[in-house]
Order: sequence, then C-alpha cells, then structure tokens
Amino acid sequence: MASLEQLKLTFFDECSEALQQIEAGLTEMQDGTSTDDTINAIFRSVHSVKGGAGIFGFEDLVNFAHVFETVLDTMRNGKLSATHEIMDVLLQANDVLSDLITMSRSGEAIPPNHGSECRAALERLIGIEPGGAEEEPMVDFDGLDFMPVRVDDFDATAAGDGLQTFGIVFRPKAEMLRKANEPLYIIRELRKLGELDLVAETDALPHLTEIEPDRPYVGWTGTLRTASTRAQVEEVFEFVTGDCEIEITEADPMPAFGSMADSMPADVVPQAEIPLAPVAGEASIPAPAAPHDEPMPVAKPGAPVGVPEVVSAPKAAPAAKAGSTTTRIELERIDRVVNMVGELVIAQAMLGQIVHDLPEATSGRLAQILDEVIHHTRELKDSVMSMRAQPVGSVFQRMPRLVRELSTKTSKRVRLEMSGETTEVDRSIIERLGDPLTHIIRNAVDHGIESPADRLAAGKKEEGTVHLSAEHRGGKIVIEIRDDGAGINSERVLKKARERGLVGPDATLSDEEVNNLIMAPGFSTAETISDISGRGVGMDVVRSNIQDIGGRISLKSERGRGMTITLALPLTLAVMDGMVIKVGQETYVMPLSTIVECLRPAKSEISSLVGTRGMLQLRGDLVPIMHLADLLDIGSNGGDDSEERVVIITDGGDGSRFGLVVDQLCGHQQVVIKSIEESYGSVPGIAAATILGNGRVAFILDVEKLSDLAVKSSISPALAMNSTSVTKSKMH
Repeated sequence: MASLEQLKLTFFDECSEALQQIEAGLTEMQDGTSTDDTINAIFRSVHSVKGGAGIFGFEDLVNFAHVFETVLDTMRNGKLSATHEIMDVLLQANDVLSDLITMSRSGEAIPPNHGSECRAALERLIGIEPGGAEEEPMVDFDGLDFMPVRVDDFDATAAGDGLQTFGIVFRPKAEMLRKANEPLYIIRELRKLGELDLVAETDALPHLTEIEPDRPYVGWTGTLRTASTRAQVEEVFEFVTGDCEIEITEADPMPAFGSMADSMPADVVPQAEIPLAPVAGEASIPAPAAPHDEPMPVAKPGAPVGVPEVVSAPKAAPAAKAGSTTTRIELERIDRVVNMVGELVIAQAMLGQIVHDLPEATSGRLAQILDEVIHHTRELKDSVMSMRAQPVGSVFQRMPRLVRELSTKTSKRVRLEMSGETTEVDRSIIERLGDPLTHIIRNAVDHGIESPADRLAAGKKEEGTVHLSAEHRGGKIVIEIRDDGAGINSERVLKKARERGLVGPDATLSDEEVNNLIMAPGFSTAETISDISGRGVGMDVVRSNIQDIGGRISLKSERGRGMTITLALPLTLAVMDGMVIKVGQETYVMPLSTIVECLRPAKSEISSLVGTRGMLQLRGDLVPIMHLADLLDIGSNGGDDSEERVVIITDGGDGSRFGLVVDQLCGHQQVVIKSIEESYGSVPGIAAATILGNGRVAFILDVEKLSDLAVKSSISPALAMNSTSVTKSKMH
C-alpha cells in the first residue's frame, strides 16, 4: 500500500507537469496562437492542482487555485478575452501558483499575504471586490449535509415549477484519485445547479485499518432538481469521464408518489427511479447497483407508468490508445540500470578482445555471435539512455518568469520566445543547465536589451526579444540564446578590461577577442552593483559549468543588432562513442563527435612555420597541427620524417579546426565514462577515463582543454589566432 508521503511525491510530480502545461498554454494565448483546447487544458491543469491540494490539506494552495480556475472558467465561457492586461495577471498567477507548490513541497510556511495582490487582481476580473464574500472552496468533509428524502416527500405542486429531475449515480474509480481529481468538488458543482439530494453508498467501506488512501470506497446516488439542461449537468463530469461510473437519467416532474400510486392499476408495481433512502425507524433494504454498462430505466414522457424507456447515459471518453500509458520510476532505479549497462558494455569490449586474439578458425563463429551481442547491447544502451532522457522544456519553463521579473526591475519590455522545448537530453545534463541559462538570460535582459526609449530611437520595436532554442545537431544538443539588443560595446569592454588589468595597455585585440573578455572571472561592465548584476560573477561561471559537463560555449555579437550565445552539450554523461588512439605506449580515447575526419597526409602537404610543428594544406586551407605527445609530455614512436596520421577535430562552436598528430588509430568503440575528478582531481587535457576491452584504463581527451594547452605553451600561434579561449587575450 502506498504511503501518504509517496502519494504526496506523486502529486507534486504531477504539479510540475501541470505547471509546464499552464506555462505553455498561457504563452500560446499571449502569442495569439491558442485555441479552445488551449484554455481547456490550462483549466484542467489548475483544477488538478487544486483537487490534489485539497486532498492533502494545502489550504492556501487550494484557495488560490480556486480563484485562478474561476477566472479561467470565465474565459473559456467567453465572458473574458485574452487582453494584454488580463494575460499579465494570469502569468503572474501562474508564478504565484508555482511558489505555493514549491513551498508546500518543501514544508515551508507560506507567508500570510503571499500572492494577495495577484489574488485581488484575479478577483477583480470576475467582479469580486477584494475581501468580498466568495464561496469557500476548501474541502470540508463535515460540510456535506446529505439530506436524503423519499419520493413521496416531493411536493405535488412541484410538477409545474419548470424544473427537471435528474437521477445521479456517481461512483469514483481509483484512477480518479490518482489523477488528483476530487470527488467532493464534483458534488459541490452539482449543488450549484439546483436542489441536490444524495445518499452515500458505504457498503464497500472496509475496516479503518484496511483503508488504502489511494482507493475510493464511497459512491453516491440521488436526485438533482434543476433548471439546467442535461448538457450542463454532464459538463460537471467533463474532466472525470472514464475515471468513474456515471449515470444520469432524466424524467419529467412527477406528481406526488402517493397520488400516483392511487391511480395505478393493481397489477402494476411502481418502480422508483432512485433507490429510496431509509426513513428513521425503518429497516434499510439495499437496492442492487445498476451495471456500469446498462442505462438506468426511466419513464418516457407520455408513456404508461410502469413501462420505462431506456435513456442513454453519456458516452464515456474513448479509451486511451495502446502504448500511451506511462509509469513513474524512481531515478535511482534507472541509474542502477544505466550503471549495469555500462558494465555490460565493458564486458562486451573485453569479450571482443578475447575473440580477436583467438585463432581465425576458432574465432569465426564466435565473431558472428559477438556481432549480435554488440548489436543488442547498443540497442539496450540506447533504450536505457532514452529512459533517462528528459525534454529541456523542464528547464526552459523557468525562464519566462525570470524574464518577466527582470523586465519589471529594469523597466524594459522584453518578450521571450522558445522553440525546441521537446528536445531530449540526459537527465544529468538537464540538472546542470539551470544556472548557466539563468546567468545568460539575465545578462541578455540587463545588458543586451535597450530601454524602450533607446530602442525607438534606434528604429527598433519598443519590445525587445530574447529567443531560446534547442536542437540536436551533430551528435550534440545545441542550445542557442539570441537577443536583438545592442550587442557588446567593444570599446567599453576593452576599457574595463584594461582597468582591471586583464589586458595590457598597449594590447591590440580583435572584436572576437574583446567579446570573449566578458567570460573572464570577475569581469563586469555594470557601473553599480544591484541584485541583477555588477559583481562579476556570471559568464565565467557559465563557461566553467558548461566545460565541466563536456560542453562548449561560443559567442557572436553584432553591434546594434544583438548577440548570440551557443552552448554545445553532450547528449549523455554515461556512455559515448569514441576513437581509440595510441601515442607511444599510451592509449587514449577521443570523443567521436569532435572528429571531422581522419587522414594520413604526405610530407609535401605539411608546410613548416617558425614556432609551430607545421601547417597542413587541406583542400586549399591551412590547418595548424600539433603533436599530442608534446601536449601531454609523453614519448612518441613516430618521428618527424615518418608519415603521420592526423585527426582533424573541431575546436568549439566557431568552426575553427586544428590537426592532432597521433601514432596509431585503433578504431571506434563505445566506452563508459568514469569520472577521475572525485578520486584524483582535474587533469588538464583529460576529461574522464574508461576501461578498455583489455581491462586497461584509458583517458578520454578533452579537446577544448588541449586547445588551451597549445595556446599556453605557444606551440601554435596560428591556432591562438582562432582560439576562443580568454587566456589568449592575456598573452598579447
């Protein structure tokens, strides 16, 4: 049986999904691309949060969500339109709802007036003055006063009052509670329609010690006298159709039961539409429950009494398509499976080494079987990695609120556009993306986007735009943050860099080199320190965090047109494809995603250049080359006169290339990434380690750090001209 705490965790996980849906829906409404389904989806999400919060007693969350969903309900009924002012209130309401969920999840005490201004704004939208009377939305089990009555207690004069009588059978299923829907909310909504008389079915209620909190045991039957139509009654059950047994039957108002019985033939037995409630002092005879798939018989208007005609109950929602169901699994379990798959990859590589060393006559059949094992292992690895994959939308959803808050603080009008939110990446990458994106977007709004007056003077729209996108490209996930602001003021950046001693007073730097100074530690162009910027802790943290997860950051700026920052990140931090290379007696692994091509050039294709190991003539271009043995200070088997194998690799996202000279290419292999920082520490040029098929440990190379090593050791000044490292700026 699931404990209450486990159910709470499930509820808060569903709240996170609901917040994403609300944010996405409100963004569509703000952009003018929404449909009727959009507002309905937002309403359902807020309603689900409210229902689950009521079950767990989060009163503040229930109260706020109630007002929020009331406004949404008014909008979907066409009584409110999505104007700019109303959308601002709804976006702020979503922020407050997120705050309340976060505080409820952490157990933090919610301040008494938290979100009161936003709630007052919501109430004004629906015509309620702040502090005015409003229906109490709290879940109150004692407040449900069921007053069951006998049919003969109806007033005989009620037949002419224009009201309809509906028979209601409502029995929740377990799925209804698991989706955070609240049965008592349905009952409250029915009560708003008219005179509701219900009897609780408690026959299935077990002993207190056997009650499971995620299973409903109580159903209700009764009558509803209302001026509403059948469609309006069915609308109350709109969000729970399929998650409960619902039967709605209707009949014309009937005269008093006693007078009708007097006029009946003696051989006709009257049939009550709804099971009769016991009167005090009488024995209760339970009526059999109507089968779920059989409609309840009711008298057709004008038909002889006792000859009922079946009135169809509302059709249940179509069953979900096969394969659309999901299940929640603890992340620790998935991580254990990932680790086991990693060990399986290592064992497979070892088995391949053993087969390779066997005589050809023996290894032939084993090699065929091994190929099958390799194929299935790769599929297993891909499947397990897809289980760890999460859409970047879980990080992107935090950014609209950040932009709104920064816009308010800076008195700027800024619009955030997002695309590629469904792009998936490993969970370990997702967890470390939040801070870098926050810093980048904060800088874009504070430093990049101009004030409305300055934008108008420059011939731009008053509202600035920040575009956040994600896509898979070349075996990596590429996240791009682009704004249409003023770009980087190179003169101002260079002046600040000289004041701080980051650049010599006589140094001459290109625009690209100046732009990269903003990623220097402690660098800031802000004149005053505020809660947004000015402390010089931002882009250097971004660069460090991105490099720590094996990613690269590049920056492009155009004065007066804006700036683009590109993050190139690995898809996973667990298993990767690599090229095994040898230098001297040492074996290394180079990430396959960094390799453009491998070639073995002739001596005539390598030109000498003072201070370098040479420049490779590659299809009309000159590409600087360096020896891996020199960078890592190890011995090499190859000499200057020997034909050398050169691996061409990319350096960062700016498209610059350099050649890396190695002794031997040993082939492509899947490797399991093992961190060395925790047990040994950071090693320049080395990203991690792995275990090869022969059982030996091999280091995984960090290409960007190798580029930095080349610059610092002055092996290739030509490479320094193309490098994006901030270090190069200090060398001039």
